[in-house]
Amino acid sequence: MEYNKVDILAIGVHPDDIELSCSGTILKHIDMGYSVAFCDLTMGELGTRGSGPLRLKEAEKSRELMGAVERVNLGMRDGFFRNTEENLRKLIAEIRYFKPEIVLANSHADRHPDHGRAAKLIQDACFYAGLVKIETERQGVSQEKWRPSAVYHYIQDRNVDYDFLVDISDYIDKKQESILCFSSQFFSGDEEGEQTPISSKRFLDFIRAKNAAWARDINVDYAEAFKTNRDIGIVDIMKLQ
Repeated sequence: MEYNKVDILAIGVHPDDIELSCSGTILKHIDMGYSVAFCDLTMGELGTRGSGPLRLKEAEKSRELMGAVERVNLGMRDGFFRNTEENLRKLIAEIRYFKPEIVLANSHADRHPDHGRAAKLIQDACFYAGLVKIETERQGVSQEKWRPSAVYHYIQDRNVDYDFLVDISDYIDKKQESILCFSSQFFSGDEEGEQTPISSKRFLDFIRAKNAAWARDINVDYAEAFKTNRDIGIVDIMKLQ
């Protein structure tokens, strides 16, 4: 049976969404012994700086840095993809291939309109992947149904109410390294080319400050925030921060 089961599948509509939003959480869980894979829906080809092919190379560099087992790109149209049967089937096939317990996904509400559409597409695909009458195959191999236990939406640009925080204090520097793998997009000391709201050093400082602000609520140095569409059960009430 063709699959490469992982514990966590992190999905982003653009290469670098994962790095900006939940790479600290991913680094922490890889260190804890969990396996992680990445799936990007588009190449981010509409970005002002760089190009789609360059973003693919940068994404692979980040994957290697973080230690994820695999990274796939589904080649949907940046800016113009929609929640269609074709795109759902593409993503369902990857969910059934990786068989994750947990899926990390874009935020439902954010500055970039792609993020909200991606959040809904990912959430729907995770549900439909568990329906036996939806048949898919990957590289010519028929697939079995699989539904992740949970989908958690990482909070990215816009501040929205979160449901839980993950302490990433030991991983903030490596998180920044993973972001800087996308040197075409973010500040690298090179001021050439057209500048954008995310290409300045100030933007990287903002990301760090945001993680610090969230951390204050749980009395740590840095944290990442997530929202969920289901109730959260607690095993041991004495271990909450």
